[in-house]
Amino acid sequence: MAASTAAQEQAPAIPTDFVDLPTSALPADGEPHEFTVTYRNDSTAARTVAPQLLVTSPEAGPFLTPADVRLERRTARGCWEPVQVGTQTGTLFTDLTTARRTLPAGETLTQVYRLTVVNPEAKGTVAPRVALYG
Repeated sequence: MAASTAAQEQAPAIPTDFVDLPTSALPADGEPHEFTVTYRNDSTAARTVAPQLLVTSPEAGPFLTPADVRLERRTARGCWEPVQVGTQTGTLFTDLTTARRTLPAGETLTQVYRLTVVNPEAKGTVAPRVALYG
């Protein structure tokens, strides 16, 4: 069995927990705003994690759609790349499967997103979090 296959079998396919970070109101001013997802692995072993940005709609609606926002992620080289968002019952979210990575013990994960609300009527909350596996 290849080492990569063994590592995939050890980490469950779905998160076992989430670390919620401070939320903020959705800035619907048409300007780009940066949101940083930071998590420090304080354990003594490597951990599989995935940064995620959620944008939640008001409970009474109207519900947000992916067309209401433009989301980008800063790459390791400092460039911005577009990020597709999924949607479920008015919550927009970044994909966890493509964001998964192994974070060595004592290391810190920092992922910066740039969010621009293109619909000036949009209302909601930005909720960054980190998914934890295993």
